[in-house]
Amino acid sequence: MRVLLKATLDTEKSNEAVRSGKLPELISRMLDQVEPEAAYFGPLGGRRTALMVFDMRDSSELPPIGEPFFTELNAEVELSPIMNADDLRKGLSGLG
Repeated sequence: MRVLLKATLDTEKSNEAVRSGKLPELISRMLDQVEPEAAYFGPLGGRRTALMVFDMRDSSELPPIGEPFFTELNAEVELSPIMNADDLRKGLSGLG
């Protein structure tokens, strides 16, 4: 299932990671773990935010994907099922 992960980073923890030089390594490791088809980074609501679209094959993937954001960056993490245009067309065609 295609999923959108939104991780809103804690400002204090991410500032520490920037100052120590650890943030690039943390983000790289998370990208390797998630293997997103797309990843975007920027300020949303005034806070550092990562947006990643990826394929979640099984719900057991939640802990290894979410925990690094929680434990290392004190992030707020949201996961939402999403569709691309082809998925939407396919889903709508089944309505009638």
